[in-house]
Amino acid sequence: MCMCVGEVAILSNGDHLKICPQGSTCCSQEMEEKYSLQSKDDFKSVVSEQCNHLQAVFASRYKKFDEFFKELLENAEKSLNDMFVKTYGHLYMQNSELFKDLFVELKRYYVVGNVNLEEMLNDFWARLLERMFRLVNSQYHFTDEYLECVSKYTEQLKPFGDVPRKLKLQVTRAFVAARTFAQGLAVAGDVVSKVSVVNPTAQCTHALLKMIYCSHCRGLVTVKPCYNYCSNIMRGCLANQGDLDFEWNNFIDAMLMVAERLEGPFNIESVMDPIDVKISDAIMNMQDNSVQVSQKVFQGCGPPKPLPAGRISRSISESAFSARFRPHHPEERPTTAAGTSLDRLVTDVKEKLKQAKKFWSSLPSNVCNDERMAAGNGNEDDCWNGKGKSRYLFAVTGNGLANQGNNPEVQVDTSKPDILILRQIMALRVMTSKMKNAYNGNDVDFFDNSDESSGEGSGSGCEYQQCPSEFDYNATDHAGKSANEKADSAGVRPGAQAYLLTAFCILFLVMQREWR
Repeated sequence: MCMCVGEVAILSNGDHLKICPQGSTCCSQEMEEKYSLQSKDDFKSVVSEQCNHLQAVFASRYKKFDEFFKELLENAEKSLNDMFVKTYGHLYMQNSELFKDLFVELKRYYVVGNVNLEEMLNDFWARLLERMFRLVNSQYHFTDEYLECVSKYTEQLKPFGDVPRKLKLQVTRAFVAARTFAQGLAVAGDVVSKVSVVNPTAQCTHALLKMIYCSHCRGLVTVKPCYNYCSNIMRGCLANQGDLDFEWNNFIDAMLMVAERLEGPFNIESVMDPIDVKISDAIMNMQDNSVQVSQKVFQGCGPPKPLPAGRISRSISESAFSARFRPHHPEERPTTAAGTSLDRLVTDVKEKLKQAKKFWSSLPSNVCNDERMAAGNGNEDDCWNGKGKSRYLFAVTGNGLANQGNNPEVQVDTSKPDILILRQIMALRVMTSKMKNAYNGNDVDFFDNSDESSGEGSGSGCEYQQCPSEFDYNATDHAGKSANEKADSAGVRPGAQAYLLTAFCILFLVMQREWR
């Protein structure tokens, strides 16, 4: 007996049906139309669920990293302020804006960019030299012009020892890596969020109806679609998404490379936590070498003008800078930010990145793994093959748009790639380039924006909606996949390169501005 859920069973020959196989049926044309809409919604829902899990991971990890980096800077600034107040007292308070400006610029670089880190740090040391030169030579009067001459001798005299050079290298590399990594997490989440909204074509919708609900019209309500049958339809409906896989995997690999840097030489936590000690070491170097430094400056800039006798004693008493830095005991120093450490954050996100690899080439199989969409491989003879309850005989086609010309279930126009997908491919390519530069310690945004760059610059931070949930993504090969699937994941297929190249050229300037 034919069973149609929610309707009265009416047997007919099915001549009125547009998509479902003709023959004995209990579906009216109106029921077929309703099933068509329902199958489209089912497909969009399952794909959205798969992508939302992934997007949630990137959103939550971005939020954790962003909170950590910002709190780390706050802790470092507070630690330096507290220790310098105790050590240098009123003299530090008189000059505290110099150190405050340093942290303002570091925060600005991380949040919005537009800061040349190297120039900013050079300016900090030049200003510090001017202040300290006045303090150690408080018996003299120095004009602004004279102090400008003093600052020109910073590189030559090295009054702060090797601390400025080392710290500049450490800070630049660590901040570039940290900011780029956070950007990468944000971009990844944004790409997934945009691609997760699927709008099936008319041909895809017809195939979905035939796969999911036409069996109901034959009374086979409990018979699920064959797995390989589902795979062919999903690869046709998600053909454009499959073309993301090559750039996505390159992007994931680049993220993992930068993660290794964050765990090692570019660890921003190991740079910022002791920054107060490093700056104080530089100050002590200046104190120890103040006589030699002053003599060489006097030779180069000329003898300074002495203060009147009455002002000399008052100036010396007000500005004597003889205090020595006394570092706090390690237990007193902050060791974490945002309730965690960089090592723990990186270890966690590396695992998630590895799980997210090959996501797009595995998406059709993961959709078919959903029990709402298809039967398992163990039911190859007792599943719906689009015509009846029997084995599905066609081979599974490859992933990506170029492989859909021979798809037996979905008609796909392989000459018209999806512009949204192409934009996301370009976004991933741009971000991968930034990651590779950050891995080498280069200020990536500056390199992206100018051919005449020297290694510093800025980009834009990314923020987006938070998703609280986790996901457990399985990228292992399914038995129902075709033999050429591994080849698909190795890159965009030759047939696809021709039409992608033209679109990439059109999109390049647009995307460079968007992700700047």
